[in-house]
Formats: sequence, structure tokens, C-alpha cells
Amino acid sequence: MITAEANASSGSHAEEDENYFVSMTDMMVGILFIFIIMLMVFALNFQQQTDQTRTLTAQQEEQLRRANELADQIAALRRQIADQITELDKANQARGDLLETIQKRLEGVGLKVTIDKDTGVLRLTEDAIRFDRNVSLLNETAARNVDALARVLLDVLPRYTACGDAAGCPPGSGFVVETLFIEGHTDTVGGPDRNWQLSTERAVNTYRRIVGGFPRLRTLMNSQGQEVLSVSAYAHTRPATKGEDEDAHRINRRIDLRFLMEADRRERLTSVLRLLDEMETKVNALQTPALPGPPPSPEPSPALGATP
Repeated sequence: MITAEANASSGSHAEEDENYFVSMTDMMVGILFIFIIMLMVFALNFQQQTDQTRTLTAQQEEQLRRANELADQIAALRRQIADQITELDKANQARGDLLETIQKRLEGVGLKVTIDKDTGVLRLTEDAIRFDRNVSLLNETAARNVDALARVLLDVLPRYTACGDAAGCPPGSGFVVETLFIEGHTDTVGGPDRNWQLSTERAVNTYRRIVGGFPRLRTLMNSQGQEVLSVSAYAHTRPATKGEDEDAHRINRRIDLRFLMEADRRERLTSVLRLLDEMETKVNALQTPALPGPPPSPEPSPALGATP
């Protein structure tokens, strides 16, 4: 009896142990599947973030490449503009030399003139050409002085023009006068309409005297094949001196010669350089993009046995 009961008790314990191990195995398999699923989710998230990072990096590399190309183009353009500004400075120096030469030649024949190298203006003072009030015709003294001016221009100017008469062209200076304006001016006396008419007539009459006595001056051309000599009129809008007394009026009734070189574009090139500076600032910003950060870490899995 005792033996039978003992055997029955032993079989019952074995069956319980077997059931226990089966339950533990099922639980471990379930936990293993959970870990596998979590690992797959982590791998998928990591792959997506890696792909996004690669795409972002490729976009940044393309942006950087385009920015570098633009920077190279800007640098090349800047060098070209700097070279042109250097040429402009040389042209302005050549114009200053031209003005000084004409001034010395005219002073050599007794004509007093003043020059402004910055604006390229040679001013015929009242001692050289004097206009009475409301008069546009050259008097005898003024006509002789204009003839003396024309002789000097014919002697000096061909070196600074493209010249229309190849056989008579002296060696060039390397810089070309685009236009020589003969400018007419008035005082403030009289109405605007009359002053505009007077200044125009004074400029035209001076031009006619110059080319009438020295027609070869009309053969002097700029690089576009246009005559260098021209006229302009300013009425009372550009006085040589301020004041409303008779001395000021007499000074302002005058003729100026304004020399424009073909390279007189410094201001425009300088403004282009300022624009390039702004563009370069933007390009520098493109060349230093924010680097992508590391992909965010996946949320930690809940600990085994943790209560949800």
C-alpha cells in the first residue's frame, strides 16, 4: 500500500515538473518573439533615418557644389571688374595729362584757362572768351582766342582719338576720348527759355568757329566711328561761381570743354562690385550649411516585468 502510494505521488510530481517546464518554454519563446519584433522595428527605423540622412547629405553636397561654382564665377567677375577699374584709373590719368598739356599750350599763347581733372573740364575764363549779357556771338577777341584753342586741339587731340585720317594720325596714347563737349553757359539774368537758347547758341557758335577754321578736327573719331567734337548747353543750371553780382554773372557767361574718355564708367563698375559683395555674402552662407545631426535613438523598450 505504501509502495503504491509512493509511486503515485512520484508520478504526480513528475507531471507537475513537466508542465512547469512547458510553461517556461512557451514564455521564453514568446519573449524571444517580442525581442525579435522590437529588433526589426528598430532596424527599420534606423534604416529610414539613415536613408533620410543620406538624402539630406546629398542635397547639401549639391547645394555646396552649386555655391562653389557661383563663388568661382563671382571671383572671376570680380577680377575682370578690378582689371577694368585699373584701366579706368589709367584713362583718368591720361585725361589729366591731356588737360595739363592743353592748359600749358594755351597759357603759352597767352590764354588763361583752368582745369578740373576729376570732372575732365577745361574752363575758358572770361579773359579767353567773354560774352556780353544776352549775347551769343563771339566778338573779335573771343574769335581769335577760339582759333588759338582750335590749333592746340588739332595738335594735341589726335593722340587721344581713334582718328579718321589714318595717314595723319600720330602714335596714340592708348586711351581714346569718346566725346569732347563744347558746353555753353549763362548767368541767372533773364528767363529760363532765353537762357537755354543763349547757352545753346554760344556752344554752337563756338563749335562752328572751331571746325570752320580747322575742319580736320571733324575727322577725329572715337572707337565707334563718331565725331569726337559735340555741343551741350546748360543755361544757368551749372554756375562756375555762386553769387548774383556782376562779377559772378560775367564769370558764369562762359564756355567749358568737357572731355569724356571711353572708359569713364568707374562709378557703374564700383556699384557692380558692391552688388558682388552682397552676392558673395549670400554664397558664403550657402557654403556653410548646418550639418545633419545623428539620427535620434529609438525609445527604450520597457523592462521585463514592468507594469504597463
